[in-house]
Amino acid sequence: MNTIRTFMLLAAMTALFMGLGYLIGGAGGAAIAFLAAAAMNLFAWWNSDKMVLRMYKARRVDETVAPNYVHIVKELARRANMPMPATYIIDTPQPNAFATGRNPEHAAVAATTGLIAMLTPEELAGVMAHELAHIRNRDTLTMTVTATIAGAISMLANFAFFFGGNRDNGPGIAGTLALAILAPMAAALVQMAISRTREYSADAGGAEISGNPLWLASALERMDAAARRAPNEAAEANPATAHMFIVNPLNGRGRDNLFSTHPATENRISALRQLAQTMGEAARRPWG
Repeated sequence: MNTIRTFMLLAAMTALFMGLGYLIGGAGGAAIAFLAAAAMNLFAWWNSDKMVLRMYKARRVDETVAPNYVHIVKELARRANMPMPATYIIDTPQPNAFATGRNPEHAAVAATTGLIAMLTPEELAGVMAHELAHIRNRDTLTMTVTATIAGAISMLANFAFFFGGNRDNGPGIAGTLALAILAPMAAALVQMAISRTREYSADAGGAEISGNPLWLASALERMDAAARRAPNEAAEANPATAHMFIVNPLNGRGRDNLFSTHPATENRISALRQLAQTMGEAARRPWG
């Protein structure tokens, strides 16, 4: 169901993009805009992981530097039958984590020093299993595509705002200017909806990989409260990357509404606890 919903949301964003392009420049304008967006997607597909890791000054670590953290990721990757991702640490007290990379063969996970210091091994396993689920589901690619299309829509909207669009097609200057204002807002709402959908899927996938949904539920509860007290300065400076993190790095007021990039933490915890009841005894085995 989450995959179908993601596909429908992506289709809606693409239709919005193409429709705006047509209203601005007719068929030719839409084709040119589509080619430009494709080039942007290709660039982002190859370089987004390096860019975001550099943005957060993440440093790569191995078992000699962070033995417990790297061992947990390695064991989870083995359980998920996935290639071992590169492991990074971000120096910030806010407990958080994200995954990046264009595919499972070229992926990385990053955890903050605050996360590693605060969580138990079981809770850390729950969080990193969630990030591996993102990689397995290729959510990093999905979010890169949606972010790029949203950026292209904003670009077209700015063009429409200054040049008034194509007078021979659609609603004319006034209507096109209205679309120039509303289209980026609609694209942002769709992008946020896709992000929330993928978080629920990664929660379920991470529970499957770790074997215990309650580990992630406990981690989310502690992380949500701690994230409100520990600002992430790099995330505040780059809010467009907030959707990548397992909990909102900008604030802790997440609610399942149109303007949230993350599902409400209490809703995620409730879903994980229900999943634990379904799994029964299998969800109670210890880590290791």
